[in-house]
Amino acid sequence: MVESVAGQNHTTVTEFILIGFTDHPKLGVILFLVFLSFYLITLLGNMGMVLLICLDSRLHTPMYFFLSHLSLLDACYSSVIIPQILVTLVIGRMSVSYNSCATQFFFFTVCAGTECFLLAVMAYDRYVAISSPLLYSSAMTPGTHWGLVAGAYSGGLSGAILRTVCTFTLSFCGPNQINFFFCDLPPLLELSCSDSPISQILILFYGSFVIFVNALVILVSYLFIIRAILHVKSVGGRAKTFSTCASHLTAVMLFFGTLTFMYMRSDSNKSLEEDKVVSVFYTVIIPMLNPLIYTLRNKEVKAAFRKVISKLQVSQEM
Repeated sequence: MVESVAGQNHTTVTEFILIGFTDHPKLGVILFLVFLSFYLITLLGNMGMVLLICLDSRLHTPMYFFLSHLSLLDACYSSVIIPQILVTLVIGRMSVSYNSCATQFFFFTVCAGTECFLLAVMAYDRYVAISSPLLYSSAMTPGTHWGLVAGAYSGGLSGAILRTVCTFTLSFCGPNQINFFFCDLPPLLELSCSDSPISQILILFYGSFVIFVNALVILVSYLFIIRAILHVKSVGGRAKTFSTCASHLTAVMLFFGTLTFMYMRSDSNKSLEEDKVVSVFYTVIIPMLNPLIYTLRNKEVKAAFRKVISKLQVSQEM
């Protein structure tokens, strides 16, 4: 919907129409079931991870503390996006008010930005653990890891405020159809009719800055980690030491790889259809995969899970 602005030659958008994935009813049903399954698995996996870390005292370490916040973020991340995908698949094209679009954009940006900072914090944690194992306990005190997590959330929140304000102070004169399944930056910029490029430059610069700075912190941390691993004399010791980083490194490559492809390509190489596929990957697939990535080769998490299951079995038998 668009409204005329008195005394001006243009109209102002008051709501957006999300086109979603498909208008084909049968394909919509199949996609609905697929995304619903993904969402349930994501919630079960991530909230199960948070609960497991809370219940098992052996997992009350900085590494698992950061992992619990990553799992919480992934659950929130998916909850901002997937329910709306499900609605659009049921009813077809969906209208959202201007304020609702801004709200979704804000919370999505908070989650994405905070996850960038948190993955960098986790890389720094692994660097301290491997480079200075004897000093790790004194370096990573409760105050330190709470401060690092608070810093990650503050970075994500401040970035979301800046990007949301800059994005939604742009002029949207119509058309108001978003060829996407949620209110994301690229399709919104496509609809903007603002003459001033300052806000757009600020939005894109800050997004690139967040990705670059956190990727740099991760890269430097892993360079020091590799140097420390090379000083380990036995091949088995090197493999065991690096295995503690393998899950995190996998999560980093998946997350930053898709973000870079989505937001740092040149405009000439962009396609909204490609962006839809990439967005599904980092808003739906990666949050679902992260619990698996962190548990498949993690003996401590497997042991904690078996302990909880055995306690449940005993309680049922009593």
